[in-house]
Amino acid sequence: MTVALVLVSHSALLAQGAVELAGQMAPDVPLLPAAGTLDGGLGTSLDIVTGAVERALVEADGVVVLADLGSAVLTVESALEIEDAWSGRVVLADAPFVEGAVAAAVAAQQGGALDAVQAAAQEAGGTFAASAPAAPAPPVAAEPGEATADGVVTEHVTVRNPLGLHARPAAQLARAIADLGVPVSVGGVDGSSVLQLLALGATGGKELEVSARGAGAREAVRAVVGLIDGGFGEA
Repeated sequence: MTVALVLVSHSALLAQGAVELAGQMAPDVPLLPAAGTLDGGLGTSLDIVTGAVERALVEADGVVVLADLGSAVLTVESALEIEDAWSGRVVLADAPFVEGAVAAAVAAQQGGALDAVQAAAQEAGGTFAASAPAAPAPPVAAEPGEATADGVVTEHVTVRNPLGLHARPAAQLARAIADLGVPVSVGGVDGSSVLQLLALGATGGKELEVSARGAGAREAVRAVVGLIDGGFGEA
């Protein structure tokens, strides 16, 4: 199932900026802004929102809609009530606008279904709430690259690109880890979550612990270490 995003904002500039940012991390996901009023002012328009969702449904099987402020949410809810044909294909995510758009776009890029993309957006609000993200916290392996008795493989790698693990490499790393099919922890967070990777604040020169457990763990850890050590084309 393919999923598109429609970003509803009072400001055309804000919506377009969010589309541009999310698009950098999810180049294959249809992203459509739906912002402003029909006369170009600040606000939201039922016609503009409806038109954007209809265009998105041409490009994808389902659509997740994000809205920036209360009245924008009301506009989307009105459209959902009117358009019975959208049932089961269009959902509104109760999520922070920018963080939710980024998380949802990456989830859609990874092939997530409609409910998974909606959940990714809604979970984004909690990503930066805690001072330290929850870590899978596997035990440290006895030797780098070798599995412990319970199957955990751990290696350490230094972030080589000068700007650190910023949005583009974080998205690239999250997509690669999701494709591995093996849960990988990077710096103590879920490596398939772009927002958790960004929350690490990993600057150039920072050492990160990469770990995984079970079948395929060694290959997955080596692949992730190789990606980070390669500098994502920026080192």
